[in-house]
Amino acid sequence: MSEEYVKLWTRQDIRSLDDLHRHGVFRNKREYIESNYGDISDHFISLYKWFVLEASKVVPKPEGVEFPIWCSVSEESMLRPVEDTVCFELEIPKSKVIYFDGSKWDYVLNHIYIPKDDEDQKIYLEDLKRRGFKNEFGFLQGSKANLYPLEKRKIMDSWKRVFQIDKWNIFIIQGNIWEIRPEHIKNTYLYK
Repeated sequence: MSEEYVKLWTRQDIRSLDDLHRHGVFRNKREYIESNYGDISDHFISLYKWFVLEASKVVPKPEGVEFPIWCSVSEESMLRPVEDTVCFELEIPKSKVIYFDGSKWDYVLNHIYIPKDDEDQKIYLEDLKRRGFKNEFGFLQGSKANLYPLEKRKIMDSWKRVFQIDKWNIFIIQGNIWEIRPEHIKNTYLYK
């Protein structure tokens, strides 16, 4: 039985072309994240480390990979090339793709609880209010950080729901991969 392949699209730093040429593989590097996010890169890096730990349980991470490569699942939703970037159209074995819900990832970026559904969200917020909390923010950083370890654990445990796809939507669902090899690349798009 042959392996099923899927198409993905990703925008990467232009230096990824050098990595592919020199090493025969592109892997996301801390320096690319720092270059892309500047002063707020530490925020993303800490959350990407959490993502790596959990995503490795879905698709094992190859030795030497530090961070995942974010991809779009459709050409319509792909990020277009901008200056100093290249976009790749990829064909990847489906078994190597980590699908996740980008709208749920926003909860992770904001350090808040990912509810199971609307009812769970309502119950969660009512419980916080009943316990005297004005909102759901600040349990992982800020004034309440480290004061409520059980709440922090509850929030971080909910983040695993990012890998639960409730509804397939090409503008919300994303795919991550650990590396790009030349044989995966079907097209490249440069900034003009």
